[in-house]
Amino acid sequence: MKAIRYLIGLSFVLVIAVLIYIQQQPKPAEQRILGGSIGGDFTLMSMDGPVSLSDFHGQPVVLYIGYTYCPDICPMALAVLGQAIRNLPEEKSEQIQGLFVSVDPERDTLEHLASYSAFFSPQIIGLTGDRADIDKVVQQYGAFYRRVEMRDSAMEYAIDHSSRLYLIDREGNLAAMVSHSTSPDQLMNHLKELLN
Repeated sequence: MKAIRYLIGLSFVLVIAVLIYIQQQPKPAEQRILGGSIGGDFTLMSMDGPVSLSDFHGQPVVLYIGYTYCPDICPMALAVLGQAIRNLPEEKSEQIQGLFVSVDPERDTLEHLASYSAFFSPQIIGLTGDRADIDKVVQQYGAFYRRVEMRDSAMEYAIDHSSRLYLIDREGNLAAMVSHSTSPDQLMNHLKELLN
């Protein structure tokens, strides 16, 4: 009986160890080369006034859609973007523009968005707008979001959303999408391609 318990315990420990090992393996960056109908120009509000994608014609842009109260995925994606920008040589990093579009305008004020975005990099601008303008951008980029009520939480609600970094070339065309779980070095390499 003792031997059986020992074998069951050992099997359990081995299964946990294998699961931890698998979870810690680097995930391949999700990348899709695109063309055609996804993407396009848009205009939303920043703390300093209206900002359009076309304002950055001639420089690569990385767009991310999320919200500041996101507990983990959005901060991870913006941290990866900020680090990738910092990893580039200075003359190249200055050419990259980050745009963080919030789908939570009720909580994400323009002032809050500005300070939140700047925490990750001064080259990331926080943007939002009215629901119709936000939904237009979300639809243009093939993203999604939905509000989820949290009755037992002080936050009241969370937002489920897609989580991709949209890489936009100097002409304003969507060049690729990469997962938020890509590494800063992988993203930096994508940015180098956009800069060449």
